[in-house]
Parts: sequence; C-alpha cells; structure tokens
Amino acid sequence: MNNEFRRGILFAFAAYFLWGVLPIYWDLIHGFGAFEILAYRIVFSMIFMVLVVVISNKTKPFINNVNQLIKQPLQLVAIIAAGYVITINWGTFIWAVTNGHVLQSSLGYYINPLISILLAFIFLKERFNKFEWIAIALAFIGVLYMTFEIGVFPYVSLLLAFSFGLYGLIKKLVPIDAISSITIECIVTAPAGIIYLWYVTQQGHSGFGMNISTLWIVFSGAVTAIPLILFSAGAKRIPLSLTGFLQYIGPTLMFVLGVFVFKEPFDIHQFITFIFIWLGIIVYSISQYLKIKKSKNPVIQ
Repeated sequence: MNNEFRRGILFAFAAYFLWGVLPIYWDLIHGFGAFEILAYRIVFSMIFMVLVVVISNKTKPFINNVNQLIKQPLQLVAIIAAGYVITINWGTFIWAVTNGHVLQSSLGYYINPLISILLAFIFLKERFNKFEWIAIALAFIGVLYMTFEIGVFPYVSLLLAFSFGLYGLIKKLVPIDAISSITIECIVTAPAGIIYLWYVTQQGHSGFGMNISTLWIVFSGAVTAIPLILFSAGAKRIPLSLTGFLQYIGPTLMFVLGVFVFKEPFDIHQFITFIFIWLGIIVYSISQYLKIKKSKNPVIQ
C-alpha cells in the first residue's frame, strides 16, 4: 500500500465521516428557518469556493472551464441544473435534521446507490444483473413496508436519494474538474439564495445577528465545501469500488446519531424497514464485488 493510496483512503474516510456527523452541526443552529439556513449555506459556499480557487492557483483552469461551458450550451444547462438539484438535496437534508428526521436521512443515503443504478437503467439504458434487481426489490419492499405498516411514506428519504442520484447523473454530462464544477454550481445558485435572504430580511424574520448560531451559519460554506474537496482528493487516489464501500460510513453515522443522540423513535417496524434496506445493500455490494472480480479476470476467447 503506497502513500498516495493511504492518503486517498484517509481523504475519502474523512469526507464520509464529516458528512455523517453533519446533523450535529445543523442542530447547533437556532433561530433560523431551514430555508434561510439553506440560502446562507449557498452564499457562503460560493464565497468559500471562490477563495479556494484563488488560493490554490486554479483561477486559470476555472476560467477555461467557464469558457468551455459557454461554448457548450448543453453542458452549461447541465451544470446549472446540477446546482439546483443539489440545492434541493441540501435543503431537504437541513429541513430533515431540524424537524427530527435524521433516521429518514440515513435511510435516504443508504438507498442512494440503488436509486443511482435505477436512474442509470432508465436514462443511460444500463443493464442490471440479477443481484442488482434483487437489491432494488428489497429496497422497494422496505419502502412499501414503512408506508403501509408504519403509515409513513418516506418522502424525505426518497427525495434525498433521488436528488443526489440525479445530481450524479447530470454531472456525467459535464467533464470538468470537481473544484471548478462545485464553484460554478455555487455561483449559479447564489442569486436565488441572495434573493431569498433579502426577502427574509425585509420581512424582519432573519435570524442573522450577534449570536452563536450566526457564527455557525458563517462557517456553513466551509462545512459544505471541505468534505467535497476531501472526497474529490480521495476519489483520485483510490479505486471507485473502494469509494463505493466507504460511502456507507455517512448513513451509518447518521443512523447512530438518530437513535442514540437525537433519540428519534425507533421501533420494531422501523428496524424491519432498515433490515430490508441493509439486505439490499449487502446484495448490491456482492454485485459490485463480482463485477470487480470479473473485470480483473477477463475471459480470453
């Protein structure tokens, strides 16, 4: 195991760990509505990412990428769409945490890989193997069980999973580096955030002021961007397959926080729902392992 590989694992682990404990951060903020937190998150993320571009001497590649997007209208539309789709994901997550739905957030990020392969099947015409069909079926059964047995449709989980899956799908259309991509996404969504903050301020409902929550709001840009940068650095150094397995660190930490820190209700029916999802993940992981094994041992004809 060389140093670059070790660093890759460390970066990826750190990214998923930070994403996993993010509910604690949003729970520290009081006196702000979920959408106001989201708007500040967008604006401060833009400021932080622009600073990253300048400080890391990536200004020239960034400008080149912007010019490339201007010349390619489809890619420009795609990155704007990606920015607003990930904004929906961020907003849903913040609302979920501030309204006692951390477990549903965990469920959403557990099923995200399964939703991603479903979207690939629908839009990219990728074919499933039998394990992937079984994995999706198990997740579907889990959702149905939660809906009919508990009487709660997991809209938060599905919105998180579908928005993040759709974000990844759209990003395939935009072949530019991660730093430039994230910065542009923040820039194109910032006007919406600024308009909303202006409206909230005019209505006299803003929570921004001389208080500790405002400090957490100011740092929300860094809290958003740092895991993305760490993930980008890690993904370059380790195989995609390993990244895929590490991704379950985040929802696992959220699950632990939801049950033991936020003390959300967790009865036998919710446990059964998660059992179906976890079984689906195990089957999906077996599928990915077999794919990797097959790619390393090609059949010679």
